Amino acid sequence: MDLFSSLINRRIIPFLKKWNLWNLILGFIDIVSIFLAFQCSYIINYFNIGGLFFQETRFLKLFILILPIWLIILYLIQITEIPRTKSYFVLFIEYLQSTLLVVVMLMVFYFVFKLYEISRLFLLEFAFFGFLFLFFVRLIEYKVLKSYRAKGYNYVNLVLIADDSALPFIEKLLNTKEWGYRITAVFTQSALIKEKYETSIIQLPEEYLETINDLMEADIIDEVVYIKKRVVSAEVRKVMRSCEELGVIFRIKDDENKINLTNAVKTNIAHEKFLTFINIPYNPYALALKRITDIGVSLFLTLCISPILILIGVWIKLSSPGDIIYSQTRVGLRGRPFKLYKFRTMVANADFLRKQLEAVNEADGPAFKMKDDPRVTKIGKILRKTGLDELPQLLNILKGEMSLIGPRPPLPDETKLYERWQLRRLSVRPGLSCFWQIKPDRNSIKFDKWMEMDLTYIDNWSIRLDFVILLKTIKTVFQRTGL
Repeated sequence: MDLFSSLINRRIIPFLKKWNLWNLILGFIDIVSIFLAFQCSYIINYFNIGGLFFQETRFLKLFILILPIWLIILYLIQITEIPRTKSYFVLFIEYLQSTLLVVVMLMVFYFVFKLYEISRLFLLEFAFFGFLFLFFVRLIEYKVLKSYRAKGYNYVNLVLIADDSALPFIEKLLNTKEWGYRITAVFTQSALIKEKYETSIIQLPEEYLETINDLMEADIIDEVVYIKKRVVSAEVRKVMRSCEELGVIFRIKDDENKINLTNAVKTNIAHEKFLTFINIPYNPYALALKRITDIGVSLFLTLCISPILILIGVWIKLSSPGDIIYSQTRVGLRGRPFKLYKFRTMVANADFLRKQLEAVNEADGPAFKMKDDPRVTKIGKILRKTGLDELPQLLNILKGEMSLIGPRPPLPDETKLYERWQLRRLSVRPGLSCFWQIKPDRNSIKFDKWMEMDLTYIDNWSIRLDFVILLKTIKTVFQRTGL
């Protein structure tokens, strides 16, 4: 067991952390679990036939039909992500719910498609083994990810506004590192909190609460938690407005306080009940469907266009010296940096040459744009014109760093020059395309207008809107109106 823990902590975890492969690994394990459940049921019920189930066309078709449905059900019930503070019993109930839904779907398929040549016992056993395998591997993943989070990965940055009543909550967060919560700062007047945590947590007096605006701008803050016995309504609304402006999640302890929070939902953290105000798109089922679409479309496109990707790579390599794929640090969800992948469209020393071209920048604001950028190669102009240079970002989408549709991820230097209201565009996962990318005259659009378009997308987000933008993006590629 020590060898296993050492391997996980010292080798596997750093590797997965470096490449952000958790989402892909978890999805693959779920697929393998469902595959094994189907095969076990097949062996038990059709041992006289033997072999693997996909050798039989009828079973292969049924598996292809039920696999995505089961995965979608897991996403919709929100149990595909490893929970932070859920108990094992709650996990058990959630997976049992997903299995019951699958059983219902299997019975519907059985009678609608008249699958009478397939044993109903086989279908029930498949659901049972699926539940068993999925729940078992999730328990293992839960334990592994606890260790992962305890090492400082996949954490949520919190700012607390607290009094003496928050002591048990703070203690639980600090002592249970595997939950993955990091207290960035505490605004408090509590002498007990100051005395107990003066060396371990940054503490600020409550009279400096207005500086929370600067703190959220300067640091990566995911959530602000108001956990006080006596709730000051004016104080709550002021902080909530600041969070709303930047797209930061705001929570207040749910002690049946008489505070009316628009769009508030009930949530739990560390076994405490909170009212959570989320002013960014928050429809769990729609967001789950968005993520499923991201994975499905990205994986499908990657497989279908792999020959084109190889040809482009060879063309780039033969046309100019340098790497085929260009990786660049961009700013993602809530200011987190990540490596964005693109086909290289410029000369190898393009970043160095940019400093010499700042004086002829044709874009207003912090962005850099040039219509006839001398750094762009001949093939680079074609790739940019068609948008094909962005295709490697399908890997960013599969890794969970980006989405198909969303505001484009900016450069770190650009975000430093953002005005306060523009920072809210970082409150959602960045995307491959958004409103700006589908405009035929996009290079003539002013920077502030571009930012307003991204915020409009955030405020009006829906699955339908994503679908419309996706179709228009495809149209833009074929009409070659990029750049």
